[in-house]
Amino acid sequence: MMAASARLGQKTGWRATAWGEYLAEFLGTFVLLAFGDGVVAVAVAGLTMSGRTLVIFQGAGGWLLITWGWAMAVVMGVYVAGGITGAHLNPAVTFALALRGDIPWRKVLPYWVSQVAGAFAGAALVYLDYHQAINAWNTAHHVVSRSSPEGLTTFSIFATFPASYFGTSLLGPFIDQVIGTFFLLLFIFAITDSKNLGVRSNLGPFIVGMAVAAIGMSYGTGAGYAINPARDFGPRLFAWLEGWGANAFPGLNGYWWVPILGPLVGGAIAVYVYRWFIAETLEARGQAAKSEEEA
Repeated sequence: MMAASARLGQKTGWRATAWGEYLAEFLGTFVLLAFGDGVVAVAVAGLTMSGRTLVIFQGAGGWLLITWGWAMAVVMGVYVAGGITGAHLNPAVTFALALRGDIPWRKVLPYWVSQVAGAFAGAALVYLDYHQAINAWNTAHHVVSRSSPEGLTTFSIFATFPASYFGTSLLGPFIDQVIGTFFLLLFIFAITDSKNLGVRSNLGPFIVGMAVAAIGMSYGTGAGYAINPARDFGPRLFAWLEGWGANAFPGLNGYWWVPILGPLVGGAIAVYVYRWFIAETLEARGQAAKSEEEA
């Protein structure tokens, strides 16, 4: 029977189980961080220490490099894993889809673990390639210790921190993360909803990347638009292990938990907002059209 199934091209073995999904989430998130943290490494240390740019973030160019780089990172990560899981690559996405009943709750925690592990590995790859540039930047700018306040600049290659205009309060950064992730999930629901306009020619991942670019350009400077608990926590853990100390945990003003809880809340809000404003209306109109056809 197994031989017959193999000849017919049917999936057999562990790859046909949830383990195949977990590996896809790991690899997709690995790609996301390899290119997402990678573009920040270029902007912060790579360009300056290679002599290609004199000052980081001079004007808007550095920020646009990062927003477009992260957008492309999302596109590539989704194309890598999308055929297996739909490419969540983000615990907030997984949580929101579970709230909608699109995936069983028993898969949520394993998805999260896979995503964090993938993000950690992606950050490690970036460090492997750019650690000389990071060390050169720290030396050139007289940064004695990665864990010092001056080490926050190179820490930003891996994870996020709130803007100084928030002061010591974490309420503003938390709201910032809720808003950014709300829009991310709202756009994902709209883009993937076949009853809505629909994205054709397999361009869904590209449009999701454009959504991330839009969020980065409009809501990115407040807290670095993590909008993804794995994207922040996995690299933050790696940075802590590599000596960034208090810059990573507890983070500036104890910030480390904000890009975990904020995105989960924002994603959950998007579930109900999209359902009430859009999904139920599309469903009702579809049923009305079907009734008219049958009449």
